[in-house]
Amino acid sequence: MVDVGSKAHTHRVAVAQGRITMQPATLALIESGTAKKGDVLGIARLAGIMGAKKTADLIPLCHPIALTRVAVEFEVLRELSAVRCTATAETTGPTGVEMEALTAVQVALLTIYDMCKAADRGMEMSGIRLLEKHGGKSGSFVATQCQPTVDS
Repeated sequence: MVDVGSKAHTHRVAVAQGRITMQPATLALIESGTAKKGDVLGIARLAGIMGAKKTADLIPLCHPIALTRVAVEFEVLRELSAVRCTATAETTGPTGVEMEALTAVQVALLTIYDMCKAADRGMEMSGIRLLEKHGGKSGSFVATQCQPTVDS
């Protein structure tokens, strides 16, 4: 692990995002709340928060962090037959929370997949990336707008 013992404790925040694309009928199940396993987005939100808290257990050499806030939000994108997930992680400490925000997104999207796989095994997760981070020695980072690709 990288030695962060001498780094200043500062307020740090990171925002990550990704999406899962599915068949329109699968999205309708999610929106109507009639998926066999229950409230897909509610359970995925909880799973994302739990995933952020377990990041150091999942990613080798990642520092355990005392998170002060994790928020996981979803946006239904009907025109793309997709759900966008945005996760925000915050702490006050000597190292950043980018990995926690990214893990929250991944775990939330994997939970959506797990809860809906009986209806649609062809769901696809994409666009997972860090949108912004603030705090620490390196300061702020804000991602530039990605150029759309054929896969977007």
